[in-house]
Amino acid sequence: MMDGIERAACIGGGVIGGGWAARFVLNGIDVAVCDPDPDAERKASAMLENAERAFAKLFGGDRPAPGTLRFAGSIAEAVDGAGFVQESVPERLDLKREVLAGIDATAPAGTVIASSTSGLLPSDMQRGLIHPGRLLVGHPFNPVYLLPLVEIVAGRDTDPAAVERAAGLYASVGMKPVVVRKEIDAFIGDRLQEALWREALWLVRDGVATVEEIDDVMRYGFGLRWAQMGVFQTYRLAGGEAGMRHFLEQFGPCLAWPWSKLTDVPDLDDALVDAIAGQSDEQAAGLSICELERIRDDNLIAVMEALERSGETGWGAGAALKEARQRLRRKRDATGFRQVRG
Repeated sequence: MMDGIERAACIGGGVIGGGWAARFVLNGIDVAVCDPDPDAERKASAMLENAERAFAKLFGGDRPAPGTLRFAGSIAEAVDGAGFVQESVPERLDLKREVLAGIDATAPAGTVIASSTSGLLPSDMQRGLIHPGRLLVGHPFNPVYLLPLVEIVAGRDTDPAAVERAAGLYASVGMKPVVVRKEIDAFIGDRLQEALWREALWLVRDGVATVEEIDDVMRYGFGLRWAQMGVFQTYRLAGGEAGMRHFLEQFGPCLAWPWSKLTDVPDLDDALVDAIAGQSDEQAAGLSICELERIRDDNLIAVMEALERSGETGWGAGAALKEARQRLRRKRDATGFRQVRG
């Protein structure tokens, strides 16, 4: 149960919304999903199946009995009695405002409303709401049911108590909430991803590397370091015994060299789109999206479990996993909830 929350609503049941629903359900919370897509139930059920498989690997018998998953015919029906609402509709400000207004008008008083937007400003989404103080951004990363990071962003009218409550709610389902200190477009994670993505597009566009070769550079190199230490601590170690100051003195001048094209963006014309899509198909080697998702999940579990075994408290995402496992064990011991065997 999410910090005392028995019921949650997910408005939007696609890749992100379905991932939220799966994370909540597998933490013992009853979830109502509202999505006009006629295939929403099939897609969300498939997402939950993958998530159940992943949770069994991560938590074994310490898992509580899952909550229920149902599909509502309207926003009002979905949010009725919900202690928390997660909105995950497509990234269009007009649509977000319309949907959030419907949620705000019908959700119980005091219920926090979080948007999964990856870049829209919460202040822009708050306009016209009856209760703007309970709206904030809760931006996750895919797969939502496995990756613990969630960025929390407050708007101009967001009540600080809503931020505190959302952070506690997310932590209670095994996540690592990071509160963004200032309201900026794309927040933290997507700004960093966008910088790398722009440079990667140029490398393909200029024939320097294929999509698979670029992915290999990341997954066999710095991606392994980032998984545990991030950028700044990794660079601190690169400075040797003298630490970060020496690193900045030694490599800082490189920032003035013409290594990057981050101030420019390649034209995503048909030729570049065809090249990227074709190379990506070749890289997949015939594996379906579902097969690739399960390979991804298994790899993420292996990395997180390895990081969990590092030191007394774990390291990076492993620390979040260790804390989540300990929380579930404490709940099991305190409440005697029915365990899921596996």
